[in-house]
Amino acid sequence: MNYENILIEKDNGISVITINRPTKLNALNKATIEELHHAFKAEDADKTTKVIIVTGSGEKAFVAGADISEFASFSVEQGAELAAKGQELLFDFVQNLSTPVIAAVNGFALGGGLELAMAAHFRVASDNAKMGLPETSLGVIPGYGGTQRLAQLIGRGRAMEMIMTAGMVTAEDAYRAGLVNHVVAQPDLLEFTKGIATRIMNNSSVAIAHAIKVINDNYVDGVNGYQSEIKAFGDCFGTADFKEGTTAFLEKRKAVFPGE
Repeated sequence: MNYENILIEKDNGISVITINRPTKLNALNKATIEELHHAFKAEDADKTTKVIIVTGSGEKAFVAGADISEFASFSVEQGAELAAKGQELLFDFVQNLSTPVIAAVNGFALGGGLELAMAAHFRVASDNAKMGLPETSLGVIPGYGGTQRLAQLIGRGRAMEMIMTAGMVTAEDAYRAGLVNHVVAQPDLLEFTKGIATRIMNNSSVAIAHAIKVINDNYVDGVNGYQSEIKAFGDCFGTADFKEGTTAFLEKRKAVFPGE
């Protein structure tokens, strides 16, 4: 598929998806959300892709929000449909991807941009990053999972304050709150994130996919995460990766996982 709003770069098992709308500060419009869906789906299906990094072009913005001009005149029904479709196509889709997704947050991550970063499995921020959910200043609330994921990551009280004030937090504040895992100098952001991706790639992709699912299960209503863990733990015993990992350990050598 040819993309107009994103770029994809592949390098030794790491795929970097870059949102590339610099004149709009990489704002998410309908077309970009659809392109991202197709890109994530394709990279997840590609067995040579072990880790996906999502970032924004330039130094100013990861994603500075949604494209407000697209929905300013929407009705109640259209607004609900916008949120439901966006969550299905991108935000929930990314969270539940079996391939690890790391958000490399450069510059502004606001509204839908922060929601996309939170949908990733974890986040690394540049030291110039600013994050926030400013939707209440527009008379609306976050609609792409922001109210839920922000509270899960930083706690209900902090999430309430961020959403009610529509304010931004710095990268250091985000790190202290647990919103991002690391803060690095802006020029080093991508290489640092690739370094983490390389460490992930040393391990079993099958086991990692199971881990992503069972961690997410803890936040699904009606699902017992502990029971999911027990089943997934048992399932791992039937994989070629388990056989290779345990054999390599006993033979005191580095495992070469087949990813099966």
